[in-house]
Amino acid sequence: MLALCLGSTGSAVATEQQSTREEPSIFERYATSAQDLILKGLELVGINYRRGGTNPDIGLDCSGYVQVVFKEAIGKLLPRTAKEQSQVGDAIDRNELKPGDLVFFNTMRRAFSHVGIYLGDNRFVHAPRTGAEIRVEDMSQSYWVKRYNGARRILE
Repeated sequence: MLALCLGSTGSAVATEQQSTREEPSIFERYATSAQDLILKGLELVGINYRRGGTNPDIGLDCSGYVQVVFKEAIGKLLPRTAKEQSQVGDAIDRNELKPGDLVFFNTMRRAFSHVGIYLGDNRFVHAPRTGAEIRVEDMSQSYWVKRYNGARRILE
């Protein structure tokens, strides 16, 4: 970086200074990516559920919602279905959940049939079902506790 300083005679002297800006730590990169995911995910709250939906203008299903959020927020393309998304990233225990992790549920009598994005504080955002809108839910409600299948961490 080039800086101008006043020399002893009062004239401007160009000096070269080294940039003190370091690369962001892995924590900072993760936190920023998680924030981007959460913000994008919450931006879509209120959009109608649409079975097979992959377009926010028309409607989204659960995996289409997750796919759109990851692509638009961090440029990561995920597989199309919840089942396929459940095989990406690293499996994590429920007590290790961090904002931005994917959470999976058995809502159709088959494992990993539903997916949402964990927000923190036992809450997740998802596209629930036909006739409903994308919304935030509490994972400690008995409905979700009984159907919880696991979680995956996509962010590095």
